Amino acid sequence: MSILLDLKEKRAQAWTAAEKYHKAHAKDGRLSPEHAAFYDELEGNVIALGKDVERLERQEAMNAQLSAVTKPVFSQPAAAPKTGVASAEYANAFWNGMRRQITPNIQNALSVGSDPGGGYLVPEEFEHTLVQSIAEHNIIRPLARIIPTTRFNLRIPNVEAMGSAVWMDEGAEIPSSDGSFGVMILTAHKIGTIVKVTHELLHDSAFPIDSFLAQDFGRRFGTLEEEAFLVGDGEGKPTGVFTSAPVGATAASATQLTFDDVIELYHSLKLPYRNKAVFIANDQTIKSLRTVKDANGQYIWQPSVALGTPDTLLGRPVYVSGYVPQVAPGAKVMAFGDFSYFWIADRQGRTFDRLNELFAHTDQVGFLSIQRVDGRLVLPEAVSLLAMRMS
Repeated sequence: MSILLDLKEKRAQAWTAAEKYHKAHAKDGRLSPEHAAFYDELEGNVIALGKDVERLERQEAMNAQLSAVTKPVFSQPAAAPKTGVASAEYANAFWNGMRRQITPNIQNALSVGSDPGGGYLVPEEFEHTLVQSIAEHNIIRPLARIIPTTRFNLRIPNVEAMGSAVWMDEGAEIPSSDGSFGVMILTAHKIGTIVKVTHELLHDSAFPIDSFLAQDFGRRFGTLEEEAFLVGDGEGKPTGVFTSAPVGATAASATQLTFDDVIELYHSLKLPYRNKAVFIANDQTIKSLRTVKDANGQYIWQPSVALGTPDTLLGRPVYVSGYVPQVAPGAKVMAFGDFSYFWIADRQGRTFDRLNELFAHTDQVGFLSIQRVDGRLVLPEAVSLLAMRMS
């Protein structure tokens, strides 16, 4: 028990004793001189104990105050105010303009985000939401490496094939690596789309115009990107995986896949890339593979048992895309590889523009959005393709 607490209990006991003595000997509230003298001694003891308590309380308060001064003070620095397209003022002006119409006052507020190519840069928070929506409608983005950039052309030194080390004698000349190096340019291919909204919805304050546009634009951009990232020819669009990756295995048949074909594809990929490798194929190809059995009569397809987790084939995840070619003579029907070597140059600063007259005859307003993106497999050997025989 602390000294202070002990003194407080003694003071309380002394006061209780003084009260009892006064109650027992007082007549009409008065004490005789003899009893009064003894009561004064009891009361004096209470007062003395009270002074000791007050003294210790002041000491504890002073120690606490001095201790607080000497302790280091840790505080989070104040967040820098957001400016430009990241500010709340810009976002309010942007959506007010999109809902109603760009007025001179709103146009002045949006001048910080005006794009020389037309339209206005979308608010930063909305762009993050839009990118998330694009990824939800695009199987490649979550697997690939995303490079945010503000440049139209991005030069990337790339390794076309890995070199290797060798054992050598002491003092011998070190041989040059057999690796193959090059320079890849990721440009900014332009894609755009227009979403129409009725005036009734646009002027309904309860209608979430921002989330609606983010989902619709995200779906359109995401599906278009996925097609290009898989089978794009590089002409005005990204170069797809099935266009640039090497064929590592060829099916025994021109029209049907077997378990042996899948095993050949799996082992055609170099071992270091298999740890993160995934399969990508068309839904019809997946459907045919679901019926394939191994030598023990067991289905090689392993359905996922966890929500949001892809099915597996030979222990590796399988993703489905309608843009991968179907089984046909000579077609490249399946990819297996580490898609983190597919790099996407995501140019920041997507733009919006409100089109007032184009759909006026149907009492609608158009919203035009433009983004610029490119993608390419920077290390071809990280992905291997399975092709059907020609005949």
